[in-house]
Amino acid sequence: MRIGDAAAAAGLTPRAVRYYEQQGLVTARRTPSGHRVYDAEDVRRLRAVRELREAGLTVGDVRAFAHLLHTLPPDGVPALIATGSGSGRCAAAEAVARRRLAELDGHIARLSQLRARLAARLGEPDGPSAGAAGAAAAPGSAAPSPRDGARALTE
Repeated sequence: MRIGDAAAAAGLTPRAVRYYEQQGLVTARRTPSGHRVYDAEDVRRLRAVRELREAGLTVGDVRAFAHLLHTLPPDGVPALIATGSGSGRCAAAEAVARRRLAELDGHIARLSQLRARLAARLGEPDGPSAGAAGAAAAPGSAAPSPRDGARALTE
């Protein structure tokens, strides 16, 4: 199948498929006229890459164990955490996922600190639900736009 069909079957765009090919996550065969051609195994691999990306892994993370993507079951990506020997789960993928999870936790902690500092400067509470409460402001209490300030000067 051609790139557009493969992309649609995998839930991706043709541009994403080309990018994953460039990154070494999938290899397309070429027709004599140079068009990319994919088969069902390529689509399965592309779906696995999409699922792993949606789970929070980066392309680099997936590339670290791309050589194992062909071993994934046909029905999708299983849980990445091994629960015992013979579980069929990949220790390399688990290690990459745990490292990525730690990185995400670090980003969240830094963003929470930044949010607390900004909230303090604004005189707002910095609790975990404060962001959600601030985002759902009462009708008519929206922050003024720059145009509102200009309008006030001309009235």
